[in-house]
Amino acid sequence: MQKTTAVDICNVSKSFGSFQAVQNVNLALKEGEFFSLLGPSGCGKSTLLRMIAGFEKPTSGDVEIYGASMKNVEANHRPTNMVFQSYAIFPHLNIAENIAFGLAKLGLSKAQKMAKAGEMLEKVGLAGLGKRAVNELSGGQRQRVALARALVLEPKVLLLDEPMSALDKKLREQMQMELRQLQRAVGITFLMVTHDQHEAMTISDRCGVMFNGKLAQVAEPQELYQKPINKTVANFIGGMNFLNGKITGRDDVSLSVNVENFGPIRIDAHGVTDAVDALITVGLRPERVHLGRNGLLNADATTQATVIDKAFYGETIHYFLKINGLGEPLIASVTNFERADHFNIGDTVQAGFRGRAAVALP
Repeated sequence: MQKTTAVDICNVSKSFGSFQAVQNVNLALKEGEFFSLLGPSGCGKSTLLRMIAGFEKPTSGDVEIYGASMKNVEANHRPTNMVFQSYAIFPHLNIAENIAFGLAKLGLSKAQKMAKAGEMLEKVGLAGLGKRAVNELSGGQRQRVALARALVLEPKVLLLDEPMSALDKKLREQMQMELRQLQRAVGITFLMVTHDQHEAMTISDRCGVMFNGKLAQVAEPQELYQKPINKTVANFIGGMNFLNGKITGRDDVSLSVNVENFGPIRIDAHGVTDAVDALITVGLRPERVHLGRNGLLNADATTQATVIDKAFYGETIHYFLKINGLGEPLIASVTNFERADHFNIGDTVQAGFRGRAAVALP
């Protein structure tokens, strides 16, 4: 059964004077999905979020929520609510009063408002803490209160602007999973803005990547990682090695490419339409690079390299490899387990990869 479109962003642009913050964005969010907008600072993602919320008006285009135009609808009358980066929790109110604050316009009794606040506290894992003062809360608890306050009004779409940027790494990872579980429990559309590509890909059904006010690619996290549409997206989503290649042959689905220093290899065409003899970029994730002291059985193309540096990350080790003729070091990410080969700076190794592990980039 096809899901309803919850938010339809129709050819939306936003200018501030001569600066065009958002340029001709078209995007449809499905009912009940967790969608993340990511990109570097200043790319326009927060401006787009604010236009959906009603805090900014598009210079052109329209935002529709469940088929209704929001062109003349003020922020407080839209079926959305927003969790801000700062959480914006009132320090003079206790937790329950903060959550119930927005219910005042519904004409509910105090008992009804406190009952709804109590229900939301239970949903976000803060049951029984309604009377606690705000200054007694940890960072993670403050985020839960902000979420509860936004969800208690039962919006059709929840907007989140960098909601976990103030948390430390361990708490952030914990809250990512809690946020995903909460979204599944309430069943509404979540739209989160973040510059953290790991965060977006961990918890989202789909992601959109923005650069310079334009939406570059929209895809599920796995596709975004394995099949980036261009070099800019590939470089932003995780680590990527870039190799120069020349097309020597092609058919409808694959390319024969002569890769600098590695030689001939066959890779998926991945939408590259260039003809034979055209120069292209070949992208290779660090974890797809195989290393060995002698020959490599699990590689279609190999070359000799020298280890010039290494970085230990616990579960993985990153090796930085010097290959004659390549300007930038090749990075190989190797899983750290007890039977793995370990290499030292100065070691000569064989580096290689399989054709199906590489991606052709225009």
